[in-house]
Amino acid sequence: MLFNSLDFFIFLPIVFVTYWLFFKKNLQLQNIFILIASYFFYAMWDWRFLFLIIASTTVDFFTGQLIHSSTSDSLRKRWLWISVIFNIGLLGFFKYYNFFIDSWIDFVNIFGYEMNSSWTLQIILPVGISFYTFQTMSYSLDIYYKRLAPTKDFISFATFVSFFPQLVAGPIERASNLLSQITTKRSFSYSQCKEGLKLIIWGLFKKVVIADAIAPIVDDIFANYTEYSASTLVLGVTLFSFQVYGDFSGYSDIAIGTSKLFGIELMSNFKFPNFSRNVAEYWQRWHVSLSTWFRHYVYIPLGGSRVSKLKSVRNIIIIFLVSGFWHGANWTFVIWGAIHALLYIPVFLMGRNRIYMNTVVAENSWFPSIKEILQILLTFSLITFSRVFFRSESITDALGFLKQIYSNFGFEIYEHPLGYRMIDYFVLLVLFVLYEYQIRRDERSPFKFKSKIVRFVAYTLIILAMLLFFDDNIDRSFIYFQF
Repeated sequence: MLFNSLDFFIFLPIVFVTYWLFFKKNLQLQNIFILIASYFFYAMWDWRFLFLIIASTTVDFFTGQLIHSSTSDSLRKRWLWISVIFNIGLLGFFKYYNFFIDSWIDFVNIFGYEMNSSWTLQIILPVGISFYTFQTMSYSLDIYYKRLAPTKDFISFATFVSFFPQLVAGPIERASNLLSQITTKRSFSYSQCKEGLKLIIWGLFKKVVIADAIAPIVDDIFANYTEYSASTLVLGVTLFSFQVYGDFSGYSDIAIGTSKLFGIELMSNFKFPNFSRNVAEYWQRWHVSLSTWFRHYVYIPLGGSRVSKLKSVRNIIIIFLVSGFWHGANWTFVIWGAIHALLYIPVFLMGRNRIYMNTVVAENSWFPSIKEILQILLTFSLITFSRVFFRSESITDALGFLKQIYSNFGFEIYEHPLGYRMIDYFVLLVLFVLYEYQIRRDERSPFKFKSKIVRFVAYTLIILAMLLFFDDNIDRSFIYFQF
């Protein structure tokens, strides 16, 4: 079930009204109802894979208790490894089995040994598996590191794992935030619901008007890159940067807004990354739940930045390679991760990786300085060109795309086969960037207007834009569902 589908627009009001009308006085019944709704939400995609969520939930619920109750470190570590191996095993089989088999076949063929593809399987990637396995695994890890006491309420824990707003594409929540809210009595809040609806509207705008509207253009340019000049290819990858941002941050906004309707606050996942002044700041603002997951559970256990510079650089490389591989079973994602490591390391070595942690661009003024504008443009350009590997189907395509830019250098006015007018999208994206710049201090308040008239006009324009740019003929699924 997609957030931008008619099914969801029917499903959400029914769940919302039932939740507050019949279960507002009983926390246990609230959680049971949300759990059933979440399983139904997921089953609408493919009910057969519900057993994976239930299995992951069951394993981590009991291993969490066993880790906590074990008296020896060796026994605690043994139970932790059961949780880690089980979750990584699920993820590895369903997401990476064919990748490793195909890579092995390609490798041995280099040396003249012929192997067929009979070992590969027609495996369907269960939607959301990369997200909920990391979420349940973090629960076991937090108990192991004594940051958290396990819950004895299986229903609450199952609700934490399968909470439908963030089940299939995050944010990847930690139990200290989400589970603690699920086990606490929740009361209806009009202001919280109003804030949630605003985020849902803004998220739908970013998905429908930004991401989906430019998707056909991006698809055409990447599919036919050999036929276009450098200017069109640069246009294509730049538009893809806006597409993937609108798509994924739009999903996160809808997830956060939907959670607010049920009295639950999720963590922010995007903090206007397109205004980052270096790559380090970008990763503090892009897919925050994943970057903090890797920092807490991989980077810091490896020694983080408390070790020598050489080992810190090693840790950075590991983090970005693993992060790239997390995104997909393709060498293109590994290379994408490696590029980000190469971009991040100089910033780290110069000691500039933490200078923008708590500030936004032009924090105390209306306009950024010339220096900040140049920093933003440079960072955006580097991030954008790394996405050639993120978007391409293969390394050959990615290298061919980049080669075409340098070998067919020239300028042309791009014309889409279906006649999309580029001036419309140019004006749209400029207005979008300017508007996001105005709200850059608070990612949870997209409509901070004191005037009721201005608010009404803003809502009307956004709804009209969604109706205008809505195209039922394109694939409206979210990009990160494939991860």
